[in-house]
Amino acid sequence: MSRMIFTLALLSAAAMPLAVDAQSPLTLKSVSIDLPDRGTMFSGPGSDVVNNNCLACHSAGMVLNQPSLPASAWQAEAEKMIHVYKAPVDEKDVPAIVAYLARIKGAE
Repeated sequence: MSRMIFTLALLSAAAMPLAVDAQSPLTLKSVSIDLPDRGTMFSGPGSDVVNNNCLACHSAGMVLNQPSLPASAWQAEAEKMIHVYKAPVDEKDVPAIVAYLARIKGAE
C-alpha cells in the first residue's frame, strides 16, 4: 500500500509543471559580509589557557557578551563543550578555564 502511494506521489510530482517565468532570469550577485574579529584575544593572568582552548571555536567577543555566571555555571558550560560538543579541551585545563571566566565574567 505505501509503495503504491509513494509511486502515485512521484508520478504526480513529475506531471506538475515547474513554475518558471521565462521573462525573469535568475540573477546572482556578490555580497560582502563582515565576520566577527577573530584576532581579539583574552588578556591578563590565566588567559593563555582560555586563548588556547576556547578561541578554537569562539571569538573573545562572543564569550565576553555572555551573562555573568557563577563558577559552577562556567564549570557546567566547560563540561558541556567537552562532552556534548566534543571540544578538544584537556580536562586538566578546565579548572583554569573556569577560574579565568569566573574572574572576568563571574556572578556572586
